[in-house]
Amino acid sequence: MSELTFKRPESVLVLVYSRDNNVLLLNRCDPAGYWQSVTGSLEWGETAPVAAQRELFEETGLIAGKSSELIDLAQTNCFPILPAWRARYDPAIDHNIEHVFAICLEVEIAVKVNPAEHKQAIWVSKQEALEIVNSYTNIKAILHHVPPKKDMEWEYTSS
Repeated sequence: MSELTFKRPESVLVLVYSRDNNVLLLNRCDPAGYWQSVTGSLEWGETAPVAAQRELFEETGLIAGKSSELIDLAQTNCFPILPAWRARYDPAIDHNIEHVFAICLEVEIAVKVNPAEHKQAIWVSKQEALEIVNSYTNIKAILHHVPPKKDMEWEYTSS
């Protein structure tokens, strides 16, 4: 079998968040109950930035550059491919390389999910996102790249 017959063991994770520090999460169809940011595999011959733009559009309908710029966070993760997905890859391959990107939108907007891949999309706080997402690489991206919510400033005056 040729290399192109198997899925490429390289992917992107695109963290979508708002200026209010809320995070967009997608609920996968399979496995059921699996919450994540935008993710997807690179096609053979495709670069990571191109894959990130493609996956962002395919999974949410968002176009990078139209509402906000896609940022390459210069972060990669290497993780074992789960047994449930191993048949998609060359038998000699057991790890995936993930490139992390982010896009910060001015406000949360409704997105159009691909029903073949996702059941729904929700905007949640950074803390809620950390509690909901299933992937440790997604947790790491949220922790390191979504700024903390700014607390209200209180002015203290003595009488």
